Amino acid sequence: MSQHSPSRPRPIQDRVSIAIVASLYNNQFVQGLIDAGREELEELAPNASITVYRVPGAFEIPVCSELVLKSTKPDVVIAFGVIIRGSTEHADLVGASVTDALQQMAVRHVTPIIHEVLLVSTEEQAEARCLGVTINRGTEAAQTAVNMLSLFRKMCASFAGNSALEDA
Repeated sequence: MSQHSPSRPRPIQDRVSIAIVASLYNNQFVQGLIDAGREELEELAPNASITVYRVPGAFEIPVCSELVLKSTKPDVVIAFGVIIRGSTEHADLVGASVTDALQQMAVRHVTPIIHEVLLVSTEEQAEARCLGVTINRGTEAAQTAVNMLSLFRKMCASFAGNSALEDA
């Protein structure tokens, strides 16, 4: 497990809309991601409007994300789920399907989708990534979301010819 994530971004004061689409399956771990992500977002984006949508399992995350993107047009979507491998290939198939769908959706909607649908081999790995204090993928997802919001803001300002925001 990599322990080298990008540095923590500077807080933003913009009013932004953040959608979290999270699985109910393996809820004890997913709730850890949601809690850590929300806590970090409250510090880094205090003016953000955060809406959480819960779906039955990881496989349902993309279709719910698509509906959220079409209906509410959030500035960023964070996808949280935990898939624990079993004795068949099912987990890998679901993980690959979710990953492909979220990436295609992000490109099609030109909206950042932060992918934290974790595919792990054991509950111990899930616990370390979802309930840990030192490393928590929910915290990292929130930081990535704020980094992408800042980047998109700078890019849009640059494309519009507003150089004052480019260095913000």
